[in-house]
Amino acid sequence: MPIDITSLPDDPAALKKLLSEVVARNQFLEEQFRLAQQKQFGASSEGYPGQGELFNEAEELVEQSEVEPEQENISYARNKPKRKPLPNNLPREVVVHDIADEDKVCACCHGELHKISEDKSEKLEFIPAQVKVIEHIRPKYSCRACEKDGISNHIKQALVPNSVIPKGYATPSLLSQIISSKYQYGLPLYRQEAMFKQYGIELSRKTMADWVIKSADILQVLYDKLRQTLLQQSVIQADETTLKVVNEDKATSYMWLYATGADSPEGKLVNADIPNIVLFDYHNSRSGQCAVDFLGAYSGYLQVDGYAGYHKTQATLAGCWAHARRKFVEAKTAQGKKPSGKADWALNHIQKLYRIETSIKDKSIDERYQTRQEKSLPLLKQFEQWLIKSEQQVLPKTKLGEAITYCLNQWEKLTVYRKDGRLSIDNNRAERAIKTFVIGRKNWLFSQTAKGAKASAVLYSIIETAKANGLTPFDYLNHLLEHISQPDYDIENLLPWNTNNN
Repeated sequence: MPIDITSLPDDPAALKKLLSEVVARNQFLEEQFRLAQQKQFGASSEGYPGQGELFNEAEELVEQSEVEPEQENISYARNKPKRKPLPNNLPREVVVHDIADEDKVCACCHGELHKISEDKSEKLEFIPAQVKVIEHIRPKYSCRACEKDGISNHIKQALVPNSVIPKGYATPSLLSQIISSKYQYGLPLYRQEAMFKQYGIELSRKTMADWVIKSADILQVLYDKLRQTLLQQSVIQADETTLKVVNEDKATSYMWLYATGADSPEGKLVNADIPNIVLFDYHNSRSGQCAVDFLGAYSGYLQVDGYAGYHKTQATLAGCWAHARRKFVEAKTAQGKKPSGKADWALNHIQKLYRIETSIKDKSIDERYQTRQEKSLPLLKQFEQWLIKSEQQVLPKTKLGEAITYCLNQWEKLTVYRKDGRLSIDNNRAERAIKTFVIGRKNWLFSQTAKGAKASAVLYSIIETAKANGLTPFDYLNHLLEHISQPDYDIENLLPWNTNNN
């Protein structure tokens, strides 16, 4: 709002206070403008493509590879990218390109040539998906003699085979294809409907939606078992994200996520003693009661961001340094071209903490704890002193002020990780797991009903847990649906880490 110069106070202290408020407001507006510009025109720091990037992905990647060699004055040698060999377990068809027998003669002495070696190269061929109909025939048998004598005849016939969806024609492999396409690769059912039409199959999205929900109901027993196992672990990481559900009371619903274990880029088990589990939980609310209802009496470590709703649980809360770092990155961005000494200092200091974590990632729990006491604790104390001092020097409503305030308010939780070698420095495990849902949401935008959202929670859980255990989601879903439709299945044998070992 405009300031009336004629009504300015004569008292120097009051005038100084008013001036500081004006400066703070002006700085706040400048920061908001820079952040809006960065959001609109700047590159995303999250590393996950949006819809625009996905559309132009091929062109951008080719352009990048063409531009890089043109750079001049580079004093170091670039390593040429090496193509990874094709997997040995793929079926192979050998094609020999040999010269004719009449050419296997020496041009000088006309003696017979002998093979000294050979050159080999591999090409990868893609075979499109195949669909087929499996006819189940059950012959009927009766007694001719009894039929002649008019005696009541007992017809014998094999029992109807157990089916995932009784009276339906969907097989486990078809259901696995539909589910993994939608929940792993974000392919909506209406697009799958168009794909099936290419094979001459009229499979409506309504039918597929019904199958998806029924599959989720069938797999609920495995979800419950995974939840029971997750609640027995000493450390759980959690996160939540928004979801629009059309037929719900509130405009915005939430998909909550709980994870345990440690994932790796190669999809390998990091620690066989800690099961890799990722579970989604749908609610039409962000109330902390949602976390209480899921976790119950759980009293281990719960590693989360600064959201206050988790305080209602009985767990010991551990903070996330990735969130703290992100706020200083935002503060640095908001300052634009202005010097960002304090933000840079904080980011460099946080990086030192992360370097320590990198050096101990393969160490035992005790070794991780000991290293943190020796190396991380002094850095944490130094950072805390810097925060307390900087709080008095920085305007609280600026992005830098907000970053400092966040760290001070979360300090007890941010330092919990140093007390136990089982804890991570951040909550990135859960954030990475929830990204699949966030990216998929860009494609299908919303759920129609709460029942559909709950089914999505179960199926996302099965797929992300399979990935975390190094399994192919399609194969795992197929395995589950084949066995879970049988009356004598053993739920323990269907857990992903047991499937992985068989």
